Amino acid sequence: MFFPKKYETPTSIALGFFGTHNHFTLDRGGNVFNRSAPVIKLPKDANEDQHLELLGALNSSTSCFWLKQVCHDKGSQSGTGGFMHDEWERFYEFSVTKLQSFPIPNGLHPSLACKLDTLAAEFETHEPSALFRADTPTREALNGARRAQEQTRLRMVAFQEELDWTVYGAYGLLSADEVARTTIPLDADANIPEVALGQRAFEIVLARSGAETVWFERHGSTPVTEIPTAWPEAYRKVVQARIDLIEANKDIRLIEQPEYKRRWSTETWEKREAAAIRNWLLDAAEREELWFEERDGFTVPRPLTINQLADELRHDKDVQAIATLYAADHLGKRDASLATVLAAVIEPEHVPYLAALRHKDSGLRKRSQWEQVWEQQREEDRTGQRLDIKVPPKYTSADFLKHSYWSHRGRLDVPKERFISYPGAFPEADGSLLLGWAGWNHRDQADALVSLIRDRVENGGWAKEDPRFVPLLAGLREVLPWVHQWYGEYDEEWEGNPAEEFQAALETGRTERQLSESDLVNWRPEKKTRGRQKKSE
Repeated sequence: MFFPKKYETPTSIALGFFGTHNHFTLDRGGNVFNRSAPVIKLPKDANEDQHLELLGALNSSTSCFWLKQVCHDKGSQSGTGGFMHDEWERFYEFSVTKLQSFPIPNGLHPSLACKLDTLAAEFETHEPSALFRADTPTREALNGARRAQEQTRLRMVAFQEELDWTVYGAYGLLSADEVARTTIPLDADANIPEVALGQRAFEIVLARSGAETVWFERHGSTPVTEIPTAWPEAYRKVVQARIDLIEANKDIRLIEQPEYKRRWSTETWEKREAAAIRNWLLDAAEREELWFEERDGFTVPRPLTINQLADELRHDKDVQAIATLYAADHLGKRDASLATVLAAVIEPEHVPYLAALRHKDSGLRKRSQWEQVWEQQREEDRTGQRLDIKVPPKYTSADFLKHSYWSHRGRLDVPKERFISYPGAFPEADGSLLLGWAGWNHRDQADALVSLIRDRVENGGWAKEDPRFVPLLAGLREVLPWVHQWYGEYDEEWEGNPAEEFQAALETGRTERQLSESDLVNWRPEKKTRGRQKKSE
């Protein structure tokens, strides 16, 4: 539902509803958040500085401590069974209802939150995905962005420490003298060096105790027991004062713990870069013009094998450059062909066209129940009479033949993949996987199947009784109810009724091969055998 009043002011503060630590961000408009990222709206007359003041308090370690006292603890997902680091790996629901009681301190200044907000925006510009949105980066450009992003993160770690210790003073946990000794003045931030994970005051205390080495291992940091000598003298004194207070002040010691300090936990650059390259190549392979062709004056869907797709893209210099980059750095195959690279990136992104090719028997039983429900819903639409329709069971990962199918389809088997695959339907001269575009509508999908069947008879050398036709006809049978639902009337552009035309093609295909309805419904792929065959005695 859309509530206009809630959008009268574009600026808001969004939060991560579920996590191990507090994550709040300033949104200046243009985004819509779902229930997993609720938003805080300030009064209409609140300016950006006021948003930043609140943002600073909410993103502090003190806020994390407070939230974990009042919000629902969902438990640890580390599976380590009660070790100390379970505390900083415990997940919480950070409810906006609880946040309404959040105590806001006086005397906060927006400068530190503003600095962190600026650095976060700079950090984002160096993300691999951002580079690929802006241009076609080279290896040198990616390496430069990696270095720049790491430097930005080191600055963010340092300013987050300044924020945490400043907020302690705002809440009255430190005296004015202690605040002066444990923070750098706002006008002297040149004295704030880059701070790596493992070098924060609480981490130095942690490393000296030797009690929690998993914290450093999990976050890829090196424990240090001494304040780095390369830091400016003023900053060294500040960090020493923080260490002294952690050891002497029980209140500060309680908050300066891993479970309340920002983790700065991210996926490695290598993983993020590989994902960005894969997405760029997948976007290139999804270009709409690749998946349609002109035939007899009509624009029709065009299935392509991996090799054919590579042929279509091989003249694109950017595609070739990015594929070479991915092959060398993420496949370990410097001389891999474009087809090899496309096969690798597309493999987890396709789902077969036919339920029997993506579901196990348990999933097919559920599919049958869903089909009955769909037919009942269509009957309601036809008659206007309300039927007692039972809710069909949801799917689980165990109902799918591959985890990648489950990850795209989920509990309701809703298509979210990029490509449709047609296993076993490739032409004789090309054994690479045959694909369709998931952007096709139901009519396009039916048209592609009818064209495939016709082409394999006329040009592919398949005999009419070839068993490979059975799953193709079964796939046409599966998609036809949706074609009847959405394309069951005369179409002037089509010059006919698409649903009737495809229905006739199905009946002809069945008759020519003497196949019954149950032959199509009961078709299953041949199960692969595992292990070595026993030697005959």
